Order: sequence, then structure tokens, then C-alpha cells
Amino acid sequence: MNEQAVFPPDDSPRSCPPTEALHSAEVFDGEPGCISQARALADRFLARLVSEWMAVLGTHTRNDLMLAVSELVTNADRYSHGPYLLELEGTAERISITVYDSSSALPVFYGPDPSRLGGHGMEIVVALCDRVTAERVPVGKRIRAEFILSS
Repeated sequence: MNEQAVFPPDDSPRSCPPTEALHSAEVFDGEPGCISQARALADRFLARLVSEWMAVLGTHTRNDLMLAVSELVTNADRYSHGPYLLELEGTAERISITVYDSSSALPVFYGPDPSRLGGHGMEIVVALCDRVTAERVPVGKRIRAEFILSS
């Protein structure tokens, strides 16, 4: 059984992320309204990243990031039994969205197929982000979507 999934596959050595970054996180319990609360958290985070870190966000990057948050939180809400954590981290160069949930089942990365019913959430996230990783952790799994910001 796979312990980690990465898209796109990467065999290059990983660069070390900056030691300082803006962080924001919140735990959600799956009650109605969690997805909109997660989007609101992401919106506040992006506003701080722009004002405090002088990050340059194009309209597409902002919209893509908000959609990725929606899809990742929706998946955690739908497929896990228990609370899930949304964590946002960013600098002027990159932003990562990380969702931890209690299910240890890794997502399936399907290819595009307009005739498939369902299963498009991760397809959307992969299309929007520069890198997506999913791995098992002691509490379940962690899915991280990364955006590299252009200057």
C-alpha cells in the first residue's frame, strides 16, 4: 500500500522551505458552514500575506487558491470521520494549503474524464497547484497543495 502520493512526480532533491513564514490554522468539526469558514480563513490569510509579506497575488492565483481550499476541505469533510485541520503557510514566494484528517486512505489522482461521475476534486486541485502531496500520518493523512507565486 502506498504511503505517499505526489503529483507531479518529483525525483529532485527537495529545497528547504524558508524558516519564517506566515501561518494560520483552524480545526473544523464538519458542522454546516465549515467550508465557508475555511474559505473565510483563507481570505483573511491572503489579505495578511499581501499586506505583511508584500506577496503579489494575481486574480487567477487568488481564485485558484480559494478553489483548492474548498476542494480539500470538502474532501476532508466528506471522507473523514472526525475533525480536520486546515493549515495555511506562506511567504512572498509560495503558499501551501495543508489539510489533516482522520482517514488514512490516500486520495486517488484520476486523469481528466468528463464522463466520470464524481472524483473530480483532486483532479481540480492537481490542475490548480504547482505540487500536491498526500501522505499517511499517525492521525490519518495529510494533503498539501503548494502554489509558487510569480513576481
